[in-house]
Amino acid sequence: MKVVIIEDESFASLRLKKLIHDYDSSIEVIAELESVEESVKWFRSNKEPDLIFLDIHLEDDLSFSIFEKVNISCPIIFTTAFDEYAIKAFKLNSIDYLLKPIIQEELAAALKKYSGMTGQTGAGTDINALYRLMAERTPRYRERFSASFGTKIKTIAVDQVAYFVSEGGGVFAYLKEKGSYPVDISLDRLMAELDPKKFFRINRKILVGINGIGEIHVYPKSRLKLDLNPKFHEDVFVSLDKVTSFKKWLDQ
Repeated sequence: MKVVIIEDESFASLRLKKLIHDYDSSIEVIAELESVEESVKWFRSNKEPDLIFLDIHLEDDLSFSIFEKVNISCPIIFTTAFDEYAIKAFKLNSIDYLLKPIIQEELAAALKKYSGMTGQTGAGTDINALYRLMAERTPRYRERFSASFGTKIKTIAVDQVAYFVSEGGGVFAYLKEKGSYPVDISLDRLMAELDPKKFFRINRKILVGINGIGEIHVYPKSRLKLDLNPKFHEDVFVSLDKVTSFKKWLDQ
C-alpha cells in the first residue's frame, strides 16, 4: 500500500509515519507534504496513492482547498486536533477521522476499515459534503497539544497553558502549575487555533493567556509591562502597536 501524509506539524507527521510502520512495515509513505500549495504541486505531477492521511488545517489554508485545484479520487483518513470534527458526518463521508494526538489502536482500526472497503464501490470521500460541514460549523478551538520531552510524549490541555513563547528557534508552552514544554506549532498558527477571547499575542514572541497575566504596569508613553504567572525570565512588554487592542481584549 502506498500512502501520502499531508500534515504541517513535523512532529505529528513523523509520529504518524512511525505508527503506520509499526502497524504494517510494508506500507510505503511515498510523500510527506506540509501545505496546500505543496500538495497541489505534488498531485499534479505524481500518481495518486492508495490512501491519504490529511490534516484539516494546514499552514496556508484549509486542506479542502487542495480539491478545488486537483481531482483526487482515492480514500482519505482525516486527522485533526479539533473536537468539533469528531462527529458522525466524517465517518459517513470519508474513510475515517483520527483525533490528535493519534494513538496506535485508533490508527489500526482506521486502516482495517480501509482494507475492508478496498474494492467496494462508493468507498471514496464525499469532499463536497465535508466542505459544507466546514462552512456550517460553529467555531470551536484547539483543546490540547502533544509535546515531546526526552523519549516521552505528554498531552497538554490548553486550559493548563499560561502563555506560549517563541524562543531558541522553537515555541514553548509555559504551564500554569509548573514547567514548559516544546510544541511543534508556530505562534501564527496558534493564533488561528486558540480561542481569541482567552489568548492574545502581545508582541512578536509571546502569546499570553488571560489567566497567565498577573499585574499590569503602566509606563510612560502608554507602554504596558506585564507580570506573567508563572514568572518569565525577562521583562515582558506589550508592543506599542498592540496596546489599544490589548486593552479592548482585557475588557471583553
